[in-house]
Amino acid sequence: MITLVDTGLCNIGSVANMLRKLGVRPNIATDGRGVEEARALILPGIGHFDAGMKNLEERGLAKALHERVVGAKVPVLGICLGMQLLARHSEEGSAPGLGWIAADVKKFRFEPPVSLPVPHMGWNEVEPVDVEMFKGHEPGRTRFYFVHSFHVVPDDTAVVAAWATYGTRFVAAVRQGHIWGAQFHPEKSHRHGLNVLKNYVEAVRDAA
Repeated sequence: MITLVDTGLCNIGSVANMLRKLGVRPNIATDGRGVEEARALILPGIGHFDAGMKNLEERGLAKALHERVVGAKVPVLGICLGMQLLARHSEEGSAPGLGWIAADVKKFRFEPPVSLPVPHMGWNEVEPVDVEMFKGHEPGRTRFYFVHSFHVVPDDTAVVAAWATYGTRFVAAVRQGHIWGAQFHPEKSHRHGLNVLKNYVEAVRDAA
């Protein structure tokens, strides 16, 4: 039902284990052929933007993902670097992103007197916006685990599914129809992360 995209820059096992807790046995795709029949996708990622895009291109995943997500409207959830790859471009490198969300990726910059370490690492409360993605979360008690130096800046805040604050307000999640993105790591966020994955699984089932 759900295909995990292995870019070679992620811990597929942790995401797969969380899905199994929900009764989902995911397929693993390491190349374009693996996503050709996918009915729903999860694109996790850790590391450098250009390296992520390079791996997607070299494995034949970028073209196949575009055909499924843009052409066939197959649902996708990008996680951490996977969410950033949904954008057009990143200050982290020079490679073009997938471009499914009208957004760019920028490095954390703080206005004095604010001075915080980068990367942003650890637990952070988020402000949910998208009702379906964050269904079942308690207001003021929704916390997720983050590890990132860059954050997505969309052209239009209508795609923002959740906000968070780390020295400055930034986008913690995006949603544009069947395209979901989480800057945090749901697979490291215990019950809160499990609930976001559960909401995605349910949305995929309802759309099938």
